[in-house]
Amino acid sequence: MDIREGFEELYGTAPEGVWAAPGRVNLIGEYTDFNEGFVMPFALPHTAVAAVSRRADGVLRLHSADIEGPVVELHVDELRPLTNTSWAAYPAGVVWALRQAGHAITGADVHLSSTVPTGAGLSSSAALEVVIALALNDLYGLGLARPELARIAQRAENDFVGVPCGVMDQMASACASEGHALHLDCRDLSIRQVPFDLASLGMALLVVDTRVKHALGDGAYAERREGCEEGARQLGVSHLRDVAYEDLASSLERLPDERVRRYVRHIVSDDHRVEKIVALLDAGDVRAIGPVLTEGHISLRDDLRISCPELDLVVDTANASGALGARMTGGGFGGSAIVLAEETDVASITKAIEEAFASARFAAPRVFEAVPSPGAQRLS
Repeated sequence: MDIREGFEELYGTAPEGVWAAPGRVNLIGEYTDFNEGFVMPFALPHTAVAAVSRRADGVLRLHSADIEGPVVELHVDELRPLTNTSWAAYPAGVVWALRQAGHAITGADVHLSSTVPTGAGLSSSAALEVVIALALNDLYGLGLARPELARIAQRAENDFVGVPCGVMDQMASACASEGHALHLDCRDLSIRQVPFDLASLGMALLVVDTRVKHALGDGAYAERREGCEEGARQLGVSHLRDVAYEDLASSLERLPDERVRRYVRHIVSDDHRVEKIVALLDAGDVRAIGPVLTEGHISLRDDLRISCPELDLVVDTANASGALGARMTGGGFGGSAIVLAEETDVASITKAIEEAFASARFAAPRVFEAVPSPGAQRLS
């Protein structure tokens, strides 16, 4: 049953439209977004799809084709942050955030389905938020630009759901372009679409979902964010984005806390890695980004300390099997890694990773090719 048919069966009428928003992979720049730094995500072909119609009676009805259970019925006037811990908090949070911003959302009927893997560090929640934001923007004629929709979606996750994420995931879902990576400045939300067509160069970027579920609401993410903010305070800057890479060594000497020092070193160096990869892509030296990806993993593993044995095994095995470079991607503590490889080596690298997981008695990973895909769009 497709999404429109599911909507009609639930609500007895056809939806006013169908929208889609993708998950994302982040090529480089991890935990830099809330430090007002640089990131470089691109959209996946995996999407959250929503069939939606307006309501005028203040009722919000939500249903997911992927999660067993009845229609969730809420009232827009009664939405309160941090009171709903189910999947419905994400779309409800977007309605709440739009109303908080002064937009007269008077209700909606929503039927959702998603192919973005959950808990894999591929932004399944951002896809859910952005597809609802885009649908309501179109249906209610709000006239919000894509970066504004991303900010609304981020506020839903920060203030309604309670996860203190930066804006990268929502911006990638809302603004990505097919065949490109999104070079995003998280200070002013300026974007540049950087060509990233690996297939034409005989290369591929693999996503390896370790199937280790991460949960960013458990405090580890918030603890690292707090540590970064403490580092900025001690260095006398508003955000770590303002610490120049050339001044990193002297800046670290001013930080007495070893934990804060590690976090600052990662953020400043990862911002530098984003700029390095942009320069390499602009120069057409795409294969040279591989070692930069691996450098990023070492920093995430040793300084930010958000890796896990499964992610480390992917990176080590891939690089030992001929990959150009590899790193974990996303919030960490599980989730996914990315592997840059020659197309001719994909099969052997995949086999080596699967065998390494079997030998370690880990659950079998899910491996697929990441193809830079379009951002959020109306389908019908």
